[in-house]
Amino acid sequence: MPLEDYRQDIERCLRCSYCKHVPYLPLARIDRKFRTVCPSIEKFNFHSWSAGGRLNIAFSLLLKRIEYSPKLINIVYQCQMCGACDISCKNQMDLEVLEALHELRVKCVEDGQFPSVFTSMIEGLRMENNMMQRPKMERGKWAEGLDVKKLPEEEAQVLFHTGCRFSFDKELWPVLKNTIMLLEEAGIDVGILGVDEPCCGGRPYELGFQDDFVKCMTVNITSWKKAGVKKIVTPCSDCYAAFKAWYSRYGHREFEIIHTTEYLSQLIENKKIKFTKEIPLVITYHDPCHLGRLSEPYLYSSPSKPYITSPKKVLGTMLIYDPPKPWRKGAKGIYEAPRNILRNIPGVKFVEMHRIREYSWCCGAGGGVKEAYPDFALWTA
Repeated sequence: MPLEDYRQDIERCLRCSYCKHVPYLPLARIDRKFRTVCPSIEKFNFHSWSAGGRLNIAFSLLLKRIEYSPKLINIVYQCQMCGACDISCKNQMDLEVLEALHELRVKCVEDGQFPSVFTSMIEGLRMENNMMQRPKMERGKWAEGLDVKKLPEEEAQVLFHTGCRFSFDKELWPVLKNTIMLLEEAGIDVGILGVDEPCCGGRPYELGFQDDFVKCMTVNITSWKKAGVKKIVTPCSDCYAAFKAWYSRYGHREFEIIHTTEYLSQLIENKKIKFTKEIPLVITYHDPCHLGRLSEPYLYSSPSKPYITSPKKVLGTMLIYDPPKPWRKGAKGIYEAPRNILRNIPGVKFVEMHRIREYSWCCGAGGGVKEAYPDFALWTA
C-alpha cells in the first residue's frame, strides 16, 4: 500500500506520546529507566525521533511541505522498526503506526533517499542472494560433515531454513548443527536447501526495498513448492517474522511456519526429547521483536486490503473500526515455547526480566540500524 493509503492513520495521531511509553499499568509503575518503549526517542530525546514525529514527517512529505535532507533521512532510519510504538499506540488509538512508518521508508527508497550503506547491502542481495555480502556458494558450508538431506534432490517432510546470518556466521554454526541432530534424533524427516537457500527478504522489507522483498518472497515460495514441503522450520527470528507475518500480507498462508523453539517445545511435550543432565544455572530470556510482537500473521489476503472491517465515522470526525481490529497487537507472538524449553531443563532457575513479551525492549540490530548506525545499535543493546 502506498503511504497515501495510511493518511487517515497519520491524521488521527493526537501527539499523545503513547508511542513512547509502556501503556500496561503494572509495567508503567516500574523504575523510570524501563518505562520507555522506543530506543530512538530514549536516545535522541526529541519528538521527531518518536513514531508520532515520524508520522509528522510522513504527512509533511505527502503535502509537499518539506524536502528531503540528510537529517530527515537520519530521523527516518534511526529506528529499528521494532514495533513497540505500534503496540503501545494500539492500546489507546488503534492506529497502524508501524505500517505507516514502513510505507514512509518505501517512499524514501522510491525517491532515492536512504543511507548509502544500504546500496551495497541490496547489491549484495541481488548478486549473491544474501544480506551478509558474502559469496552465495558459501551458504551451505555450515552443514559440511552432517548427514542431512539436500532438497529438492531428496525428499523430506520438513524444510530447515537457516537464514543469512546463521548461514555465514561461523559462531552460530554449532546452533544449526545441534538443531539438525536433535530433530533427526527425535525422528523428524528434515532436509535443507543448502547453497540454494534464498534470503527471506525480511531485511529489504524493513529498509523499504519493496521490489526486492517481493522477489525474495516469490523465490522462497517457488523453492518450497519445488521441494514438496509444507512445513518450514527456522532458527532465525527475522526469517520467522518474514515467513509468518509479511508473506501472509501477500496472501501466502499455504505453508506451516514454525520457529525452532516452537518445534523443540512440541517435541519435549511429546516426550520425543528428554533432558537428562542437570544444569545449575539462573537463566533469563529476552523476547526478540521479530519472534514476539512482529510475528503475528496478517488476516487479509492482499496489501491493498489492510483491514477486514471498514472504518466508521462517529461524532462527525472520529474514525473507528467496528468491530475492533483484533489482530497484530503483539499478544499472539511466540512467547511460551522458549520459556517452556528453559523450564524443562533440570537445575535451571528461570527468572523473568522487567520488560517481557510484547513490551520487550529491542535488541537494537533491526531495521538497518546495525548497518547504518552501529553506535546507536550498540547503545540500544
